[in-house]
Amino acid sequence: MECPATETEMMLKGYGLTTAEFFYHMPDYQHVLNTFIWQDYDVAPDHPRLFKFIEFWQEEIEGPLHSVRFVHRREVSAGEWRNVTGEFTLH
Repeated sequence: MECPATETEMMLKGYGLTTAEFFYHMPDYQHVLNTFIWQDYDVAPDHPRLFKFIEFWQEEIEGPLHSVRFVHRREVSAGEWRNVTGEFTLH
């Protein structure tokens, strides 16, 4: 069984942190909007994990979606890493 990738490994493969804010109608009170925050590592610009969650919401959750806002932050790219062979400490 293969171990899941660490966050660092995912970021080096191009994943970034995606945060989405879902606005949805309460099932029993259609005129009331509520919010739900979702976060996961995803790949821009296609965002397959985000859209898979949106599909899940539409099929399984009773509260109909009003809108979704999201941001994506690619924290690390391969070009930002460098090999450090030593460390100096100054007092």
